[in-house]
Amino acid sequence: MTYYDFDSKAIDGVLEAARGHHDAAGLTAANHTTDLSSGGKLTLAATCISVTVNNGKVCLNLPFGFGSVCLPIPAIFPNGTAAQACLDICTTWGVPTGIKVYVSVAGKVIVQQTFGFC
Repeated sequence: MTYYDFDSKAIDGVLEAARGHHDAAGLTAANHTTDLSSGGKLTLAATCISVTVNNGKVCLNLPFGFGSVCLPIPAIFPNGTAAQACLDICTTWGVPTGIKVYVSVAGKVIVQQTFGFC
């Protein structure tokens, strides 16, 4: 079974952007005038990689200690079908809290799963 890896530099870039957004909001020095109405939740697209359907699934190594996962692919997509796996990172106040992984074929999302808190 082939396990695909997401680009760690792209993931680091997203975390930097989330922290920058958090810092720009001035939340490190929150006081009674700070606007907390957004709840601090921010989800950013991190990276997409090319993958291939193998035995009715696409297997991925996930960041942030979520381990490895094989996502089921509907039988209408046979072995060898070219696909794309994408990763979104969910943050709260600039801290990663979860991830969303999805696989698409020909631009259509065919499976999506979240891990942690998104």
